[in-house]
Amino acid sequence: MVVAGGSDNGGAGGSCCMRWGSAQWLGCQEDNEGSWSIGVFFGHSPFSLKPIEAADVWRNESAAWPVANPVITCAQLSDSGFPSNFVADPFLYVQGDIFYLFYETKNSFTMQGDIGVAKSIDKGATWQQLGIALDEDWHLSYPYVFNYLGQIYMMPESSQKGELRLYRAINFPLKWELDRVIMKKPLIDSFITDHDGEYWLFGSDHSNFGIKNGQLEIWYSSSPLGPWKPHKKNPIYNIDRSLGARNGGRPFRYNGSLYRIGQDCGETYGRRVRIFKVEVLTRADYKEVEVPFHFEKSSKGRNTWNGARYHHLDVQQLSSGEWVGVMDGDRVPSGDSVHRFLLGCASVAAVAGLIVLMGVLLGAVNCIIPLNWCGDYSGKRSDSLMAWERANVFSSKVRQFCSRLNRVPSFLRGRIKTNTYTGRLVLVLIFLVGVALSCTGVKFICGGNGAEEPYSWKGHYSQFTLLTMTYDARLWNLKMYVKHYSRCASVKEIVVVWNKGIPPKLSDLDSAVPVRIRVENQNSLNNRFKMDPYIKTRAVLELDDDIMMPCDDVERGFMVWRQHPDRIVGFYPRFVDGSRLKYRGEKYARRNKGYNMILTGAAFIDSQVAFERYWSEKAKAGREVVDNYFNCEDVLLNFLYANASSSKTVEYVRPAWAIDTSKFSGAAISRNTKLHYKIRSDCLMKFTNMYGSLTGQRWEFDGRKDGWDL
Repeated sequence: MVVAGGSDNGGAGGSCCMRWGSAQWLGCQEDNEGSWSIGVFFGHSPFSLKPIEAADVWRNESAAWPVANPVITCAQLSDSGFPSNFVADPFLYVQGDIFYLFYETKNSFTMQGDIGVAKSIDKGATWQQLGIALDEDWHLSYPYVFNYLGQIYMMPESSQKGELRLYRAINFPLKWELDRVIMKKPLIDSFITDHDGEYWLFGSDHSNFGIKNGQLEIWYSSSPLGPWKPHKKNPIYNIDRSLGARNGGRPFRYNGSLYRIGQDCGETYGRRVRIFKVEVLTRADYKEVEVPFHFEKSSKGRNTWNGARYHHLDVQQLSSGEWVGVMDGDRVPSGDSVHRFLLGCASVAAVAGLIVLMGVLLGAVNCIIPLNWCGDYSGKRSDSLMAWERANVFSSKVRQFCSRLNRVPSFLRGRIKTNTYTGRLVLVLIFLVGVALSCTGVKFICGGNGAEEPYSWKGHYSQFTLLTMTYDARLWNLKMYVKHYSRCASVKEIVVVWNKGIPPKLSDLDSAVPVRIRVENQNSLNNRFKMDPYIKTRAVLELDDDIMMPCDDVERGFMVWRQHPDRIVGFYPRFVDGSRLKYRGEKYARRNKGYNMILTGAAFIDSQVAFERYWSEKAKAGREVVDNYFNCEDVLLNFLYANASSSKTVEYVRPAWAIDTSKFSGAAISRNTKLHYKIRSDCLMKFTNMYGSLTGQRWEFDGRKDGWDL
């Protein structure tokens, strides 16, 4: 992934504060080279690739339901004892049902690229980090691995060494030895392929005059081991860097044709890959044409692991006929961290200027020029200074500058009088602009790249279904809700349970994920937990359409649920106690320093378990109470969970902030708080008689090591 003469200018994710994780302080550091990670894709052809989450690959024992990209990150490698800042340039080597993945990893200590390797026995769902396969004293990347006459070879990019080197596996996959130096040339991102009885080597040489990332050369030989002769048309390309001249992965054959993968580096380094069909490849001529390449990608921007760029693809056909691809991706564009730092410094400089301006207007700051700067100063000067003045007519110029500069404070104070209404207004505006620029500067310098990233659990990512229940009077809520939450990293689908009125058109909703509107025949709160065979994830976030909170809070709650999928994990705790049960708000739980109920208006549940319990015969009487009161469906689910287990059944996660948007419209069943609480107190009594008491349970706040339940 290196750029000729150095490293590629990538933008790393995260922030200037340490990221979460047991070994993140060692790896995944922001260094402006990238926050690259690696994902797996499947398809019926190399032109119909979909991410692994679309294949619904399940791994129950790892709580990855289903598995989601990225499947390999710097955090996984760092946690395995090999501190890494990013992983990129993936190449697959398939042996039967085993996938070996070779990739570049940037060593967090040496700050150079090494070649890492991971192993998967479940078609890429989970990966075991085996370690570093190749580590030299210079930068390595682009580990092109291939088989020739029963031997496994690796040809990594090693342009810093000034040569193209070929390594042979001594003890695959971790032990390699140098077999030969193919060429004394600093080639970048090279591969070898056979075509029409000859072997062809494609690579880029950026050491000479040419367009960076826009140059391509070809050599040919009767053997992949050489010797190599240059193509007559070299350089094949020396064109605009956006046109895909630089290689972007392993070439592949499909329907008898050879295809080359190139990098589009126009907007930013490694912006995307482009596919070219090779029409002519002979010793004297070369011709290729670009073909459309579409793969399923997210519209979530920086909240997606490959939302900003993807620059490398290795796609291969398995023995089953299915195609598998591995691709790297980054959530931020090239140079993002430097760009943010410069903008932050500019904001700080602007604040300093505004402070001086306010000082000038208030009379606290004056322009003072040292006398020896002025031409009519009669004091002692050095001979060199006097010579400089004479040679450059310095005296008159300085005198003019001093005169104009000293008039500035008087001019400003004359135009803007701070004791008038207008003058005070100007001062207030300057102050507000200064505060805004200060916040902007802090955000740019120490606020990270703006992405709200998912949290991994046991090294894996997953997705959940977001389910909300609403009706026609709250359509404006729904539009805002869908637009916001569909951009959260782990949301796979939004299900809208429509209870009353004419449902909106899907085109009316601005969503980055599929939205499904489930129209119900009866206006019932029980519909919230209705069995739904179309839900493809085990995790469901039941979230009222009038609750707005950051995606980061949602992602934290999802990770906690994956640790405890047998519990209701949510953001609103309640505490029920006493002989005469009375429903109370969160303040009561805080005063009693514990909780035993989580409101399911904002909670993660196991769809396979929760829905079955709620619609069981045992819960029938409780559902009738919910319909009679048009309330208490969340209370009922808490009783059903508590009745089914003697261990802890609820888990609290505190949100950074949450806004109840129903307060702005009044369209809510709980707008009369006193009546709402009375009804729920009645429900508590009825459910206690039906399913037993909750009063014997109490779970303390601040019981988690991460502090998310304070």
